[in-house]
Amino acid sequence: LIQANFPLWKVDAVSEGDSPAWAVIRKAEEWAANLIVVGTHGHSALGRLLLGSVSQRVLYEARCSVRIARAYSGGNKSPERILIGVDGSPYAEAAVSVVAKRNWTTGSESRVISVYSPFTLLALHHLVHPVSVASVGAGHHTDESALAQVIVDTAAGKLLPAGLSASPIVKEGDPKQVLVDEAKEWGASCIFVGAKGLRGDERFLTGSVSASVAARAHCTVEVVRT
Repeated sequence: LIQANFPLWKVDAVSEGDSPAWAVIRKAEEWAANLIVVGTHGHSALGRLLLGSVSQRVLYEARCSVRIARAYSGGNKSPERILIGVDGSPYAEAAVSVVAKRNWTTGSESRVISVYSPFTLLALHHLVHPVSVASVGAGHHTDESALAQVIVDTAAGKLLPAGLSASPIVKEGDPKQVLVDEAKEWGASCIFVGAKGLRGDERFLTGSVSASVAARAHCTVEVVRT
């Protein structure tokens, strides 16, 4: 099926005698893979939360990007609806870059969303882009809402050359919940997020948005690592 859809690709079939998750992780490292694609049995709320041991382990431990594929409940959705979570960090910028480089079906849509809570977004942006707050512009307060608007507008602009219709959205709340709710309400076919704090012990220190969205979303989620 992969060869039929991508006739110019070189496609190999490989089998390994190991636990599925660690075999996939090891093979990806040996091959220096850019992306791992895995499915999940997480149909129920509890199932989505747990992801399934293979998907969860691959997502947490892989060094490259991971795509958790879920069948869209409305059938084969084409053109696609792509939701991209951004927060001004390099991790989110990497997710936008990946989407911009892909080939999408004509008519595909994207929404770029930044979800802020008091002080969190501004503190992050000061940390990774210490001079960017000035870009909020005259007449705006340098608060989280205005900063988030700058972030989504900038990201949306990067998607236009890829032929994607990009709508910038700013919302207040918990990113882990708002991203999932927005994707479900809009009927998104895939969510793209950066992988900040997802590997190993980092996820326990940061309470990773990426891991939570991947576990709870009803659609496919791609977690992007540089």
